[in-house]
Amino acid sequence: MPRLFCAGALAAFVFVFSAAADASVLVQINRSAQTMQVTVDGMPLYRWRVSTGRPGLGTPAGTFHPQSLARHWFSRKYHNSPMPHSIFFHGGIAIHGTYETAWLGRAVSHGCVRLFPSNATTLFDLVQHEGMSATTIVVH
Repeated sequence: MPRLFCAGALAAFVFVFSAAADASVLVQINRSAQTMQVTVDGMPLYRWRVSTGRPGLGTPAGTFHPQSLARHWFSRKYHNSPMPHSIFFHGGIAIHGTYETAWLGRAVSHGCVRLFPSNATTLFDLVQHEGMSATTIVVH
């Protein structure tokens, strides 16, 4: 009987430990301020400047979850432009790195949310580690 108790206790420990390892990631994009805040389990970790969609090509508002991740991606629609560390969340709309960093803080993209390359890498790695289902993207 003690063995069954130990096995049950071990199973409970493994369940609790694995549940605790899953973190909730919240990515909030403020189109007015052109900023992104990343929160993990309710704790704000990052606040970055972004570039969202320009007038006529705006970034859609709403609550989304990542649909796919691509470490190396190139836009087929816009002259094979590089989109490193892409997190697609609404069709062809993604959060991704940009090499046009002088434009961060202004709404100039074709609808995507652009980040400084190192910030895009950080966010991509976080979403990949915690999981797409544990990540929520809110565009205000």
